[in-house]
Amino acid sequence: MPPSDRLSPEETRRYARHLSLPGFGINGQSRLKNGSVLCVGVGGLGSPALMYLAAAGVGRIGLVDPDVVDESNLQRQILFSTNDIGRPKCEAAADRLRHLNPHLNIELHPVRLTRDNAESLVSQYDIVLDGTDNFPTRYLCNDVAVRLQKPNVHGAIHRFEGQISVFAPHLGGPCYRCLFPEPPPPGSVPSCAEGGVLGILPGLVGTLQATEAIKLLAGLGTPLIGRLLHVDALSMRHREIKLRPDPACALCGHTPTLTALPDYPLTCEAPPASLPSITPDEFAALRAAGTGFTLLDVRESEEVAVARFPDSCHIPLGQLIARHHEIPANPRPLIIHCKAGSRSAQALQWLTQHHLASDAVHLAGGLDAWLAIYPLPE
Repeated sequence: MPPSDRLSPEETRRYARHLSLPGFGINGQSRLKNGSVLCVGVGGLGSPALMYLAAAGVGRIGLVDPDVVDESNLQRQILFSTNDIGRPKCEAAADRLRHLNPHLNIELHPVRLTRDNAESLVSQYDIVLDGTDNFPTRYLCNDVAVRLQKPNVHGAIHRFEGQISVFAPHLGGPCYRCLFPEPPPPGSVPSCAEGGVLGILPGLVGTLQATEAIKLLAGLGTPLIGRLLHVDALSMRHREIKLRPDPACALCGHTPTLTALPDYPLTCEAPPASLPSITPDEFAALRAAGTGFTLLDVRESEEVAVARFPDSCHIPLGQLIARHHEIPANPRPLIIHCKAGSRSAQALQWLTQHHLASDAVHLAGGLDAWLAIYPLPE
């Protein structure tokens, strides 16, 4: 049963500044109360967006995220506190939002958005707010929103820069694939964990996403349809880029060829776990035995500056193809490591495919797994 257009006395007091706002008033607030938003990703972007959507009175909010709160999240994910570490993000976020505004229906979906559940989840809401941090889910948000004719409020961040747009072909604009037809190769773009992100940046971008969602629900202003706003936090410059639908887009073009949701986890997943690896304990024993080895660090330079094995050779993953000849030929074996094990596996897979790593392994769990047990050698 949809919520009533009538505001309760408590809601009238709570939303008084909206009700007195020219062009917003009771009609706009009622539209928010009867509106719904599905937030895919309850993290850096989702945190500020959800807080403002809840504060504004969006009547029904869905949370999609399978993860738990990690200490490293707290630098930017303002929904959570130190006491939430280890809790499911959906559960911790729902508690925070209900304390902020008890007049809402908060629905928890503590799962990853997949090809199998995307349509059933998205179909229940008016708007998709894309707070994802990976390309497979980002493309899935776009594709299912286009199929179901739901506005997709897009946000993305990278280090010191962010972008915001509203992708809605059914409203005359382009979709995300009109700009970027296919996901980039795995490992070619560092994640936030790998490349870092300025903590305040998702606050800027997520707040702008909430603004766009509120405008769409309340029928206000001019949404960012056909426009992409680029934010540079270092210079504090905003640049608007005009976007046009691509007539040849495989999803929303004149003759679409992408008629089913692809199996995104397979298109962008990390290399197979069957690649040869060494555990931190095994690596520690190898070091203690004084056995020779070559250690290759494939992290970014900024990560290496924070912590590194002193005896490692450093070649970032993105430069490995051009610089693989710099890897010392001896001593062997070759042990490859990164922060958490994904990039080192990708490096090992590439070297193996090109017959350059017959005696190579990668450090399972990366430097994070090592530091959880051992200190860095002097």
